[in-house]
Amino acid sequence: MLSRRALNRALLERQLLLRRHGKTALEAIEHLVGMQSQAPTSPYVGLWTRLQDFEKDDLARLLNDRSAVRLALMRSTIHLVSARDCLELRPVVQPLLDRLFRTGYGRRVAGVDQEEVLAFGRKLVEDGPLTFHELAALLGERWEDGQALSQLLRAKLPLVQVPPRGIWGAVSQARHTTAESWLERPLGDGSAIETMVLRYLAAFGPASIRDMQAWSGLTGLREVVRGLPGLRTDRDEAGVELFDVPDGPLPDPDTEVPARFVGEFDNLLLSHADRARVMTEEHRKAVFTVNGIIRATILVDGFVAGTWKIVERGDTAALEITPFSALTPATRDALAEEGMNLLAFAAPGKSDQDVRFSPAAP
Repeated sequence: MLSRRALNRALLERQLLLRRHGKTALEAIEHLVGMQSQAPTSPYVGLWTRLQDFEKDDLARLLNDRSAVRLALMRSTIHLVSARDCLELRPVVQPLLDRLFRTGYGRRVAGVDQEEVLAFGRKLVEDGPLTFHELAALLGERWEDGQALSQLLRAKLPLVQVPPRGIWGAVSQARHTTAESWLERPLGDGSAIETMVLRYLAAFGPASIRDMQAWSGLTGLREVVRGLPGLRTDRDEAGVELFDVPDGPLPDPDTEVPARFVGEFDNLLLSHADRARVMTEEHRKAVFTVNGIIRATILVDGFVAGTWKIVERGDTAALEITPFSALTPATRDALAEEGMNLLAFAAPGKSDQDVRFSPAAP
């Protein structure tokens, strides 16, 4: 039986959060099986808090030289992944994208020759990257419901967002082209589902079937797991069966964890059906907003203990921390020190920098 703290320490170790690591940005992105990237700058914070000596240009360079891309993958949300993972994982999540389109926009395109639309749409975005608004307008010149057809292309084609979208400091709409055109390589054949599950366990395990499905958005993973030889099995405090790779690390539950700042939409918070290993249900309600925003959080003793944001005005940058309960003086000092390091990374041009603590949230 694995306790909540044991699962917490295992998750933090595999998420590179027990200590900063010497991996390159690309190595970390691949180890994490991608990073949630709905907010274009969140992976920068995610890599900064996990890696030694990470600089914003390290990730910008990967996007500009096409070693990494941003596209809809797990849960049909935008992820930052390596070029290799883009080509291998995108076909694996196709059933999810098909299902979501069918239950969403599917009725609006009934009777349309989808293959004709896909061929036409592919040519449009490969002739020059387009926003979905531009794509819908062009499709609408030939068919009735351009908006729905643009979402058909999102579901059926591997559309990547091209730079400068995703570059820190750049102001740019999301423009898309196909992965095959951008990377000049073909997609995989969709057979990487077993590898995908094993990599998830290595980065997020031990985990239940429901956890795997919550992370990926896919269904039917029990049959996939049954076909994987040599998995380690455990149970959590509620008796739920957990699966793991044989060499998955299980640190001592009492391992000390430094104060950490986790960015918006970080997969640390989004990749399990049972998030108790890192966050209570009460705190989840404060972090997951009604409009779909996942707030940036602080970790104290490895668990979510509050939220943070950076407020910039003129030459001032303040990191505002709102804890969920009273913090000890030592914890405040540790967060203040790490917070100043974060400000130096995120707002280096501001001469007046400060870390501020709000009263504990009620």
